[in-house]
Amino acid sequence: MCRNIHTLHNFEPAATDDEVGAAALQYVRKISGSTKPSQANAEAFDRAVAEIAHITRHLLEDLVTTAPPKDREVEAQKAKERSAKRFATA
Repeated sequence: MCRNIHTLHNFEPAATDDEVGAAALQYVRKISGSTKPSQANAEAFDRAVAEIAHITRHLLEDLVTTAPPKDREVEAQKAKERSAKRFATA
């Protein structure tokens, strides 16, 4: 489930609200053990996603680094290469 949570810090352009929200959703899904909460838990689930996204945005704004920003396309290509190597058939 959490394989969909990607590093969001130090990219140019900065992480979008959609990316932050998707990471928060994956985190809450993992912690709760549910991909879709029951009606009784939907409000708490949605509130947790919103709060985690909010805090994540603050974290990303406050982090500092001297490293040059990463390129999304380069990082995606690296991930594809790692995946191909990991799941290669012998």
